[in-house]
Amino acid sequence: MNLKDYASKRKFEKTPEPEPGPEPRKDRLVFVVHKHAASRLHYDLRLEMEGVLKSWAVPKGPSLDPSVKRMAVHVEDHPLEYRDFEGVIPEGNYGAGSVIIWDRGVYRHPSTIDEEESERLLLEGFRKGDLKFVLAGRKLRGEFALVKMARDAKTWLLLKKKDRYATADPVLTENRSVQSQKTLLDVSADDREELPAETENRIRVREAMESALYLQAPEQSMPAGIQPMLATLTREPFDHPDWLFEVKWDGYRAIAEVREGAIALSSRNGLSLERKFPPVAEALRKLRFDAVLDGEVVVVDDQGRPDFQALQHYTGTGKGRLLYYVFDLLHFAGRDLTGLPLRRRKELLKQILASGPTIRVSDHVAGEGKLFFQVVKEKGLEGIVAKHRESTYEPGRRSRQWLKVKTQLTQEAVIGGFTEPGGGRNFFGSLVLGMFEGDTLVPVGSVGSGFSEKDLQHIRERLEPFIIRESPFGTDPETAGRAIWVRPELVCEVAFSGWTSDAVMRHPVFLRLREDKQALDVRKEEPMEQTGGSSGTAG
Repeated sequence: MNLKDYASKRKFEKTPEPEPGPEPRKDRLVFVVHKHAASRLHYDLRLEMEGVLKSWAVPKGPSLDPSVKRMAVHVEDHPLEYRDFEGVIPEGNYGAGSVIIWDRGVYRHPSTIDEEESERLLLEGFRKGDLKFVLAGRKLRGEFALVKMARDAKTWLLLKKKDRYATADPVLTENRSVQSQKTLLDVSADDREELPAETENRIRVREAMESALYLQAPEQSMPAGIQPMLATLTREPFDHPDWLFEVKWDGYRAIAEVREGAIALSSRNGLSLERKFPPVAEALRKLRFDAVLDGEVVVVDDQGRPDFQALQHYTGTGKGRLLYYVFDLLHFAGRDLTGLPLRRRKELLKQILASGPTIRVSDHVAGEGKLFFQVVKEKGLEGIVAKHRESTYEPGRRSRQWLKVKTQLTQEAVIGGFTEPGGGRNFFGSLVLGMFEGDTLVPVGSVGSGFSEKDLQHIRERLEPFIIRESPFGTDPETAGRAIWVRPELVCEVAFSGWTSDAVMRHPVFLRLREDKQALDVRKEEPMEQTGGSSGTAG
């Protein structure tokens, strides 16, 4: 029994790992597989021989598929007492991280059931570098082999032999301890020593990649330039057990592409947002996985309410608490998730992304849309988005599987001109608004209220380069004063009370410019007459 290497690497007054002791030999040879979140998450296969646990680190974990070969690195022997070890090795110690007993049981040589003969043959195979054995565990069963590679005394291959236990089904999806039924994160949460954020995130990502949910998604290289899926306006909130309800954040819709630390953050109209919002870009670069995320960039006040004006001026002022609320996961680690149901995508998102100071997972409530809408309205938020729990992600499409309910009626419109100021007002009197029908700009009214003095100056400065001589409208609108026409490129958002019979907005009030929207994409939003609550679907 040689445990000098094991003992020399550990300070037993600082680690809960067992010291070597006079462990009595059991009747049958035992094996154990530890799942270990050290500097890299891996599995440790340990086989009892000569009174110790001969050990191999298996980076990708064991497989029950005979066509799969796993690298196994031979490491120091461990004492027999280690077969019962589960817990957290504190930071600063060798192998720091959480450990669970992923599987254990008894084992033997394939050619005999006699214990003494079995151990003799196992040792002979170990010394030759061709070790065959049969496992009888909770997860691993049947015949396996460890074969030493010629190039390196420490490098072996772990193979599953063809027998009745062989299967292509992934066994690593079973991620709980056979002793405590805990996951690696459960074990670390129970321990007084808090796991470093980087280690926790590494566990989250690895376990997500081992999950059946991830493995059922098709493999695909990461796409670029995905257009966000859009929601259809509906009049009233509703309750339904098949629907999930989220806050409608008042910010910039943003798709994030994360590739090995390189990131792209794009608005709905394809504008790059990395330089506009550096803290979000920096937080995304720190993510240790490849993914495409869908969310909303917002600036919130001290009460957590979004402040769109502060968001628009963030580049110039740097003021405000900037957050990226993520509500969907479209691609992860080489697999396309858009075909998975929304509830499954959200499960994976919550597993891999721990909310931090800048990036947050946008939560939801299930079933109770009416109460949630009332709470959102009382908090002065923009509204809610209802999403069918089984909905797939349809890039660029406005779907009835996603519905939005606003706390006030709003509409985006294209600025086609402005009137000269009158009375004591400076810069301009009102904005002349329209929407495109095909290639034709159709007038929908004018807005002259809701502007601060700062808004008036800023908007006039933005409009100045777009001034043209001829009206951009197909039919010239009526205006309260002489109109100055502009190229129809800038978009604004207004609140209003409804539409007249001739499709003009009643009592419009200016809310803000929408620099994240393209003029040609602006359409009249007509609320659905029938909500998802009445039929159980949104389609």
